[in-house]
Amino acid sequence: MPLVIGVDSSTQSTTAVLVDTDDGSVVERRTAPHPDGTSVDPRAWLAAFDDAAGPLLPRADALSVAGQQHGMVALDAEGEPVHDALLWNDTRSSAAATELVAEMGGPERCAEEIGSVLVASFTSTKLRWLRDHAPEAATRVATVLLPHDYVSWHATGRRSAPFTDHGDASGTGYYATASRDWRPDLAAAALGHEVSLPRLVGPGDAGGETPEGVLVAAGTGDNMAAALGLNMGPGDLALSIGTSGVASSISTTPPADATGTVTGFADATGNFLPMATTLNAARILDLQCRLLDVDHEGLSRLALQSVPGAHGLTLLPYYGGERTPNRPAAVGTWHGLTPATTREDLARAAVEALLCSLADAADAVAAISGRPERVLLTGGGTRSEAVRALAPAVLGQDALLPADGDHVALGAARQAAWALLGGQAPPAWPLPIDHHLEGDPLTSVREAYALLRDRTAAWS
Repeated sequence: MPLVIGVDSSTQSTTAVLVDTDDGSVVERRTAPHPDGTSVDPRAWLAAFDDAAGPLLPRADALSVAGQQHGMVALDAEGEPVHDALLWNDTRSSAAATELVAEMGGPERCAEEIGSVLVASFTSTKLRWLRDHAPEAATRVATVLLPHDYVSWHATGRRSAPFTDHGDASGTGYYATASRDWRPDLAAAALGHEVSLPRLVGPGDAGGETPEGVLVAAGTGDNMAAALGLNMGPGDLALSIGTSGVASSISTTPPADATGTVTGFADATGNFLPMATTLNAARILDLQCRLLDVDHEGLSRLALQSVPGAHGLTLLPYYGGERTPNRPAAVGTWHGLTPATTREDLARAAVEALLCSLADAADAVAAISGRPERVLLTGGGTRSEAVRALAPAVLGQDALLPADGDHVALGAARQAAWALLGGQAPPAWPLPIDHHLEGDPLTSVREAYALLRDRTAAWS
């Protein structure tokens, strides 16, 4: 019974699961926290990996690391960071994104070249920010890695050159998704000089091994790993409610959305992963809990005591800027507050806003990949009773709620098992479904939300 380790090095923590390759069952799970913030010393992720995965390594035959996408890990010639890693949700490089898109010939040309239109999340924009705002550090950059690359390289004891996979590489801004290869010229243009990029490892292949001989798979981005963990295929749409909101599907052809709403990523299997992402998701509920001085159970209870549309109260929840739509300078906007507004209405409007924002992302992906046959609702935000109750109505489609689990870490484990066992595809592991969510569409809620969204477009 071979065992493998799947690692999720996320924005908030490292989660490591030890998994039975026969059926994908979790034998043991360990976690370690990450520092807060959108700019982090990446060496903290290495310590978290050692804490979470280290004790499991003696029992494993292979491991794979999935990591938060886009983060800039800029290293000097000795392999040490020259600057804190700017994470996916750090929007300081929004002006750099606009500049780089213009240098590439505009949004349509940018989408043709790399499969996506650059926004502040992409690694290349952060390299441009480094060039312009920390030039001394920028001149010392010899290698640029993504978060999962950095942790995987650490796992191998740095005994060989760094490596990455096509899925995570496709979110850098210097990788051509259609031709599945690096564009080192774009990395050099962003930073101001040439840099070393990690070796690309194919689907199902290993990148190296630990000093103890444990196989280390290519690893991938967290969204690509989640697709593996959910056994996604063409016709599926996954909606994840975590720190960010993510709508993604599987495509056999490379997408290129010139509007920039849908990013044309590669996945971890040789296909493609069109995706739309929101910067604000579960934290919309977190903030509302603080404002109303309730826990999440209390927030759900209040929300379900109000009515659809929250008696005319609508929230545009772009608290930390937004990516879908691309409004990096946006703030949250409440509309319809009256003397009759209740705590229940405030709670309801927050839940509806979260789901409307996610529905916008889902619609954008469906416009490219087609109306989904199956919707999978995942992420920590789905623990909210109100989210589960209202999701089908706001989304306008029934949804499946997979059993609560570490889908990103499980996807990484599935990739590790693929590298260990070989074959044309990753092993088939079952996906338990906890609930089938149903509800009649609430078109009036979506219409009110869209009206506020479009009215405020000029404010950002």
